[in-house]
Amino acid sequence: MEKFDAIIIGSGQGGNPLARKLAKKGLRTAIIEKRLIGGTCINDGCTPTKSMIACAKTAQTVRQAAQWGIHLDQHSISIDLPFIVERKNQVVTQFRNGTIKSLENEPNIKLFYGTASFSGIRKINITQPEDKVIPIEGNNIFINTGATPVIPDIPGLADIPYHTSTSILDLKQLPPELIVLGGSYIGLELGQLFQRLGSKVSIVEPGPHLMSREDTDVAAVIKNMLEAEGMRIYTSSHPDKIVASGDTFSLEIVSGTSRKTITGTHLLVATGRRPQSAELQLSNTNVTTDEKGFIQVNDQLETTCPGIYAMGDVKPGPAFTHISYNDHLLIYKNLFENKQLSIKTRQVPYCMFTDPQLGRIGLSEKEAVDKGYPFKVACLGMDKVARAIETGQTTGFMKAIVHAATDKILGAAIIGEQGGEIMSILQMAMAGDITASQLREMIFAHPLYAESINNLFMTLSK
Repeated sequence: MEKFDAIIIGSGQGGNPLARKLAKKGLRTAIIEKRLIGGTCINDGCTPTKSMIACAKTAQTVRQAAQWGIHLDQHSISIDLPFIVERKNQVVTQFRNGTIKSLENEPNIKLFYGTASFSGIRKINITQPEDKVIPIEGNNIFINTGATPVIPDIPGLADIPYHTSTSILDLKQLPPELIVLGGSYIGLELGQLFQRLGSKVSIVEPGPHLMSREDTDVAAVIKNMLEAEGMRIYTSSHPDKIVASGDTFSLEIVSGTSRKTITGTHLLVATGRRPQSAELQLSNTNVTTDEKGFIQVNDQLETTCPGIYAMGDVKPGPAFTHISYNDHLLIYKNLFENKQLSIKTRQVPYCMFTDPQLGRIGLSEKEAVDKGYPFKVACLGMDKVARAIETGQTTGFMKAIVHAATDKILGAAIIGEQGGEIMSILQMAMAGDITASQLREMIFAHPLYAESINNLFMTLSK
């Protein structure tokens, strides 16, 4: 049995940088990947979707060119979906190959391909094709196996060739009518992407509004924005039954006491993700999971079995690439720099890459109410932002939650062009305890979107 100082299961955005750091520390490190180096972000998530979203944004800009006084000779545009997919694949391959090279160039890293499972607390079996099993052993083990799409139990779903957020990115023919199950971040990004490429898209969301964790005013603006582009959105609607009919299918949805049938040619299931922990055979360890299979960790990401840690989406909490990356930093600094970092004290920013974007940091208004904070709400429509007016990008608004006693920012939601970038400025202000009053009077270069932060906090003095 080959022995290592450290074993990392999964080569995602936490596992890869941790492997490199451990190797440079002189620790002999094994990294095990069952599918593709780079994990969800590079292969199925951030990199491919944002590459295709950029193409869809260009298509939309061309369609709306007349609004800027640019007139095209042709009355319609042609979408080359195979080209878009190939461009996406080239970007993904570039990122993936860069990661592979960085791992292979480190002499203290040994890369294994296969499915990892525990045979003991410090022992791992790597199952490769034709049932070849390689046993290895490690002093510390780091689980970074990520998550996979949840497939709901809907009668008739198994009778149609539905898509997940992974498979839909490789379609070479545009879906004429795409129904998306799930009105959260993944479903909305992909829904708008295909609507802009030319599909007729319907969103079916069981909750009373889109993006259940967001404030209702934020969800309403996003809904109106997408409906203005032609998308059909059904909230408070539960998918009840699917009936296949040739190249199409019918979906029955239930809303209260009423029923409605909608038809489509393609179905995207975007109803959440579940942790990839079942294959690990954690019963051979002291590692515990919750009822959904998420690996239980303490504030420093150590599992219930000392020496075994979990990073990224396989543990509970926000499932974002940047959180997985920060997980590896927290683990490394706690183990080798004598820090006492905790996941409970870190910021959790995120961005939904619809167009325009939704950038979020800190508390929502609803969360501030639930926590009992005294607060004020600063709100400014993007139609009041000079840069947005000049560029014709006036959809959305800026909203910040400000502590009424300390004047510090508790959270923000920015819907607008470069919304994620504006949110990041407010995130840094929160980290540095910069108050709303200071931001109201701070000098920003004119006419940036960032300059509108002055005006946002001026609304508090009205």
